[in-house]
Amino acid sequence: MTKFAIVTDSTSYIPTEISQKYGITVAPQVLIWENQTYRDGIDILPAEFYKRLQTAKVMPSTSQVSPATMQEVFSGLVDKGMSVLGIFISSKLSGTLQSAIQGKDMMGSAGEKVTLIDSRSTAMGLGFQAIAAARAQEAGATLEEAAALAENAHERSGVFFAVDTLEFLHRGGRIGGAQRFIGSALNLKPILAVQEGKVEGIERIRTKSKAHDRVLELVTEKVKGKTGIRIATLHANASDDAQKLLDRASKQLSAVESLFTEVSPVVGTHAGPGTVGLAYIHD
Repeated sequence: MTKFAIVTDSTSYIPTEISQKYGITVAPQVLIWENQTYRDGIDILPAEFYKRLQTAKVMPSTSQVSPATMQEVFSGLVDKGMSVLGIFISSKLSGTLQSAIQGKDMMGSAGEKVTLIDSRSTAMGLGFQAIAAARAQEAGATLEEAAALAENAHERSGVFFAVDTLEFLHRGGRIGGAQRFIGSALNLKPILAVQEGKVEGIERIRTKSKAHDRVLELVTEKVKGKTGIRIATLHANASDDAQKLLDRASKQLSAVESLFTEVSPVVGTHAGPGTVGLAYIHD
């Protein structure tokens, strides 16, 4: 059986200990700030990013992993005798998958060893798909079997999150169906979800604490009657709120795995400080 490698991108923000344990390769997205280019999660980490954002007069922008970087990542793994399973952020949120396709094409015949999947998600909604494929490989699955599992995992996973403001998503053009919330009362906290690859507005809640309560309710509804529930926080400079939500969710859902994760600077650029949410997957 040919050994294969799993590649994802940094918007998944899989905890480092897990990506290292399963040998998941993470291709960094790109943050552009005052004419400087940073590799997401490598050249700039969340703590530094949010501290700088507080006083920034110029807002950052983002760019997907380049085709050349994708080619380099894929070729490096193929040269080691491995096939590649790439699982990336939703094509409706980023051009990352297109970069991966171009990087694969640039490899010529060697590109035949690269299989690509559109996760139709991001954050740990994406991360859980990559981890599921990695765990399947560890259990002896073939690349084709792991790819099918990752595709299926989309139907068993999701992401709900509450944002302090829609300003960042609106400015970055990632707002999707939440557009109708623009101009609503400033004290209302929008609850959003990644649905069919896009950020969609779910409802508006009057306070932050009630918005977090509602996020947990929505996830609870999705996993009701399911087994093997795994959950993860996503937060943008809101670690205390995220930890409280994760603790409550872990207990309430009898989760078999609970991961505390923060969103990468590239995702934080669009979600904005104060964002807190939950990603989930079940058997």
